[in-house]
Amino acid sequence: MTQAWRDDQPIWRQIKDRVLAAILDGGIKEGEPLPSVRQVALDLQVNPLTVSKAYQELADEGLVERRRGLGMFVIDGARTGLSASERTTFLKEEWPIVVTRIRRLGLSVQELLKEVEGNGQ
Repeated sequence: MTQAWRDDQPIWRQIKDRVLAAILDGGIKEGEPLPSVRQVALDLQVNPLTVSKAYQELADEGLVERRRGLGMFVIDGARTGLSASERTTFLKEEWPIVVTRIRRLGLSVQELLKEVEGNGQ
């Protein structure tokens, strides 16, 4: 399978972001192993060192731990901590931009809620 990579970030960062999303979405649960470096490299057709760098970043951030001979595992509390961190980042960095756009477009809370409800969200 050929992967479509974005040019705005290194591939290792995009792999890391996918793992973070999988943890947040519950696709990889706390205590579960990450897919092996070799398997991910094969699936995504990238160098194993690229996957290793992504995994090392996750370990450096305290979200996964290396278990000798077994691989990398998501630590207990990783999802909760990651979710809190993502919420803070969203509220401080992304939400102000969204609010500005909402105001600029003259949208009301009712219109926004109606749109969300209409899309089955």
